[in-house]
Amino acid sequence: MKSNIDQSVCYAQPKTLAQRVSIASDFTRRFHFPLPLGIDAMSDLADHLYAGWPERLYVVDESGRIVYRGGLGPFNYHPAEVRAWLARRFPAQL
Repeated sequence: MKSNIDQSVCYAQPKTLAQRVSIASDFTRRFHFPLPLGIDAMSDLADHLYAGWPERLYVVDESGRIVYRGGLGPFNYHPAEVRAWLARRFPAQL
């Protein structure tokens, strides 16, 4: 069975916030990631509050309010729902 891990993107588990920031910076540069990226504190507070593992989609509006909360992946992970929500909210931009 072929591994689903890209061996060119492998980092040691970060022990400090600076290491997390460095990994995120490398990721955004390497993959030309166009969106702002949030970095959780070392306490993993965002992970505990939003239950983002293994994957989950949220849309946060301009006032910081959660306006879309997707289900837990992989079975309730539906990027098309987010795209549809964004198309309704920003019709001229998609």
